[in-house]
Amino acid sequence: MRLPHERFDYSAIVDRKPWKLPKGARIAVWTIVNVEEWDIEKPMARQYLTAPQGVATVPDVPNWAWHDYGMRVGFWRLHEALVRRKIRATTSINANVCHSYPRVAEAMRDAGWEFMGHGVKQGAMHLQPDQRAVIRDSVQIIEKFTGRKPKGWLGPGLTETWETLDLLAEAGIEYVADWVLDEQPLTLKTRHRDIISVPYTVEINDVVISAVQQQPSDEIFRRGRDHFDRLYIDGAKAPRVMAISIHPYLTGVPHRIKYLEMLYDYILGHEGVVMWTGAEILDWYRSQLTA
Repeated sequence: MRLPHERFDYSAIVDRKPWKLPKGARIAVWTIVNVEEWDIEKPMARQYLTAPQGVATVPDVPNWAWHDYGMRVGFWRLHEALVRRKIRATTSINANVCHSYPRVAEAMRDAGWEFMGHGVKQGAMHLQPDQRAVIRDSVQIIEKFTGRKPKGWLGPGLTETWETLDLLAEAGIEYVADWVLDEQPLTLKTRHRDIISVPYTVEINDVVISAVQQQPSDEIFRRGRDHFDRLYIDGAKAPRVMAISIHPYLTGVPHRIKYLEMLYDYILGHEGVVMWTGAEILDWYRSQLTA
């Protein structure tokens, strides 16, 4: 078996020397706003509205328009909710959004959000004829647009092939979020140099909650609150990372946005919490490795 043993060793969280957050904080919370471009000339990245008789259609107007609603309307609700609370998010961004939806990209850049690589357009890494080119182009477009080379990467749909981590390290990526296997960062080995895995989530994730499981509108608050409460308890012994993953076309809709706002207000009502970007978690964790 090629993975995971080539990349990392098993580690029980109860056996680790705990890393420490500043001022005795218990939890580092990071928000990932997934901002994507769906190509209307291809089958949709996600298809939840099926065509009559199950026929696959291109163009897939309802599913593409559902996504585009998020860019036109839903994103701005998420943006307002975060900016009002002075939360700097990490955007997991298809790099071509900088060209196709510049108003959205500019708003995130101007708000000081971190840009994390997420491919050029939405599509599994397994389907890319040249992964190295996709990673290179993603990094270059983001760097040109923001003036900063991205440190992080989230594969579209969390997809990787056997070679992806090596190619990311080769391109200078410093952390990835695809490996949803821990509540603390960990080191991944590559052919070039180590990459840090920053904990992402398929639990407090609106694709899972709203699109896959089709839970009620308030589920992101109820689940997020309970998730936070337990991490807050566990974090008293060893700090944890909590990720909140949202998409404009899902949580940016009128009947869900207030529950996301309620979740942030609940979290911000606690002491011992740092609201960071993925890059800030990376940098702090690295400081602990050399402490």
